[in-house]
Amino acid sequence: MDTTENEYHYATLPSGLRVVMHHRPGSVAEHCGVAVRAGSRDERPEHYGLAHFVEHTIFKGTMRRRSWHILNRMERIGGELNAYTTKEETVVYTTYPAGHLERAVDLVADLVENSQFPTVEIDRERQVVADEIDTYLDIPSEGIFDDFDELIFAGSPLAHPILGSRESIDRLTTDVCRNYLDEYYTPANMVFFYSGPEKPDHVVRVASRCFRKDPHGSLIPRSGPTPPVPPKADVVKEIGTHQAHTVLGARIHDMYSPRRHAMALLTNILGGPGMNSLLNVALRERRGLVYTVDASASLLSDAGLFTIYYGCDTGDVDRCRRIIEGIIEKQASECMTQRHLEEARRQYIGQLTLASTNTEQRALSMARAMLFRGEVIPSARHLEAIRAITPADLREAAGALIGMSRLTLL
Repeated sequence: MDTTENEYHYATLPSGLRVVMHHRPGSVAEHCGVAVRAGSRDERPEHYGLAHFVEHTIFKGTMRRRSWHILNRMERIGGELNAYTTKEETVVYTTYPAGHLERAVDLVADLVENSQFPTVEIDRERQVVADEIDTYLDIPSEGIFDDFDELIFAGSPLAHPILGSRESIDRLTTDVCRNYLDEYYTPANMVFFYSGPEKPDHVVRVASRCFRKDPHGSLIPRSGPTPPVPPKADVVKEIGTHQAHTVLGARIHDMYSPRRHAMALLTNILGGPGMNSLLNVALRERRGLVYTVDASASLLSDAGLFTIYYGCDTGDVDRCRRIIEGIIEKQASECMTQRHLEEARRQYIGQLTLASTNTEQRALSMARAMLFRGEVIPSARHLEAIRAITPADLREAAGALIGMSRLTLL
């Protein structure tokens, strides 16, 4: 078994299933699960929402367990069973008190290899997902991001909502779900991950016993070509709300780009979680124009998206936009002083340090890194890249954001 820094360990099971482990001696909690390289962008148009629907219904019964037994398997020892879907991956995992490794791995393996999707459970869960869709649409500050994706990724599999629509989920049957599981939930297309106190060799032995699917299939290539960058858009939709919701955004590089570190730091400077972010100070603290404003950068395997969200009174939408564009233009035209860069860098590294104490999120990040990179980048290498960022790098990153598209819901 090969090892890397920071106690990350790697292995490959006889089936071809890749394994990544973070050994944390003395930890009282463990996390394990499977990350699958399949998300909403891998769906056919008639089955939009399928990846997310399978994530919901994978817990509804296997060849060995009924739904009730699945729901209680980890909860009865104080653990939790969870899953989530993104545009490019689905993750099924459990968090539980240390000492129950075999129980956890056996359950996860059973779910991803043997789920049966009983018709009665499918019909019941279809209504649950339909209600989730309606709830999401009732919250403009969340739904606007799906609308913006449709605008910025138009003509590609990245454009449609992860949840699908009521019409598309009505077409999802037991056979459709099983076929999807057989096609995508294969050893070559998945990663098993573990974080906790168990020794890596023991984790590999347990995983080898529990994951029994025969080797078949291969890593499934990304669906469709890289979506083209659309022309700048300025769209306003009336939805009858008191507050206006706006997303400004631009297409940026993918997750493999060497520019990703500078963009991450710039995003934090502009609209990160700190109350001293440039946008929060300019729009809320100094002028009282917004309740919330934040920036984010989402990097996919072949594309990326930078967005700024703000909610304000309808009469202040354009004023807020001008202020935001002015801040970005200044970042793109003037190099930040070395002192300000050091301050921003110190704040960002401090935030990353605190975030690393969340062992669940760290395990999930580890799984995603293994799924898309084949390795976990050690913290030392990541920090080295952040410390190497120059004022010119930040200016270049800001330059990529000039002329952002806008979507406003009034």
